[in-house]
Amino acid sequence: MAFDGTWKIDRNENYEKFMEAMGIGMMKRKLGAHDNLKLTIQQNGDKFNVKEASNFRNIEIEFTLGVTFEYSLADGTELSGAWTLEGNKLVATFTRKDNGKVLKAIREIVGDELVQTYIYEGVESKRFFKR
Repeated sequence: MAFDGTWKIDRNENYEKFMEAMGIGMMKRKLGAHDNLKLTIQQNGDKFNVKEASNFRNIEIEFTLGVTFEYSLADGTELSGAWTLEGNKLVATFTRKDNGKVLKAIREIVGDELVQTYIYEGVESKRFFKR
């Protein structure tokens, strides 16, 4: 499928502001902006396997479209939510367990890049990945 492959972070837009809105401290924001994140995505029908490898952690996530699952961010923030497919975009709505606020994430292929958009408390950020 279109998302399949290994994607390495190329650049960020407004990522530090997004992390600040999420309540992540300055030191972790500085480190997070240079995490060398690599995503390996495999899709089989409505099931996805995503491996996240960065300077801070290596995890593997399996999810099925439309099925709620638990997830923690690299800073330890715990979330619950689900990914859905809307046209050619993967769209997730996650609710933070600590404050009930919503984090929206969108993954889409634009040209030869995987663009991951985050929206939280009115702050939008984008991360651009290349194969």
